[in-house]
Amino acid sequence: MSTEPIAADNAIPGATRVLAPENGYYGNYGGTFIPEILVPAFAELSAQFEAIKQDASFWQDYTALLTDYSGRPTPLTHADRLTAHFGRARIYVKREDLNHTGAHKLNNALGQAMLAKRMGKTRLIAETGAGQHGVATATVAAKLGMSATIYMGREDMERQYANVFWMKRLGAEVVAVDYGSRTLKDAINETLRDWVSSFETTHYLLGTASGAHPFPAIVSFFQSIIGIEAKEQVLRTAGRLPDRVYACVGGGSNALGAFQAFHPHDEVQLVGVEAGGQGRDSGKHASRLVYGEASPGIAQGYKTMFLQDRDGQMKDTYSIAAGLDYVGVSPILADLAERGRVRFEAATDAEVVEALQLVMRTEGLIPALESTHAFAGLFKHIEETSASEIVIVNMSGRGDKDIFNVAEGLRDEEWNGFIERKHQQYNG
Repeated sequence: MSTEPIAADNAIPGATRVLAPENGYYGNYGGTFIPEILVPAFAELSAQFEAIKQDASFWQDYTALLTDYSGRPTPLTHADRLTAHFGRARIYVKREDLNHTGAHKLNNALGQAMLAKRMGKTRLIAETGAGQHGVATATVAAKLGMSATIYMGREDMERQYANVFWMKRLGAEVVAVDYGSRTLKDAINETLRDWVSSFETTHYLLGTASGAHPFPAIVSFFQSIIGIEAKEQVLRTAGRLPDRVYACVGGGSNALGAFQAFHPHDEVQLVGVEAGGQGRDSGKHASRLVYGEASPGIAQGYKTMFLQDRDGQMKDTYSIAAGLDYVGVSPILADLAERGRVRFEAATDAEVVEALQLVMRTEGLIPALESTHAFAGLFKHIEETSASEIVIVNMSGRGDKDIFNVAEGLRDEEWNGFIERKHQQYNG
């Protein structure tokens, strides 16, 4: 693919319009359930978002900055040794790990920050689970001369402290959330509380394709660049569309980014992989759709499928991957699942750790634990494919941030010894 910025008319794909909401809804899901005080903020955001979708100069600036600053387009890598290992479908990997800050998150963070500056905002606030969105928000705030406050559940901070370190070094304030499950859903709640009292100067840079309308549309719109590139690359490299596209699913931003360009092509199967945690009957997972435990509900400003009890109280979730540890799912994906356009799978922690080792040792790639769910989902069904088929896996981020969790999952005694020595060194 050319390294020239994507032209503005190509950066607003027809697939994005296919997934456009009707009155803020995608089928039975979506909507805008917000406090009255936030109505002006949402009205302004909706109007400005509609304006930039028609503004060629905005998209030229956006895609040029992605090229010059973030390093897009990211490659579509043929995983030849992994393909040979299974002897089945040809496997290609969309390399969002090579995006600046190491994940797909910068695509959306940069777009929303530019939109916020257009609205005259000077401050960004954001929620984060795995920390990648927090790092991306802190990064674009520094790049564009804005201040940033990042809310993160205490549990996630402990799991992803390396990202906390970088957020602070980039100049962001990082606020720990110490109530509830102390994970992503609680960070979202706290960010919304901040926004209620600060929206005149502050933009809530939501990181996933969830929340009240127009956030699902905004996030999926900026992330659509993943699939735009992947579609062009696979057509150029393989001469045809893939048979399947796999992506992990927490809230849904990287999945929708990968899926949208292929959505109009019914012959391309779209597969989302949720966090199966410790298994279907363990009570410790974050599978909303595959394990059948979620039900429609309204929370955090929108209607979707949530893991909740009969009283509508949100259940605790669990995943080895902090970025998938979320109680809801994008209303866009809930609708696509209901209509049968996206098939969902779940991968357990054990399957993910096994898949991670295989990808590392055959391809020299280190996917994030979130992204490894997509690989694990493919590997579970690879025997169903043939050598004539083509599969794309969206590698949404790299695994540097996961070293502590991976070492724990692998029960690496050498790593444990290293940590103990460091502890003694600092406390001796």
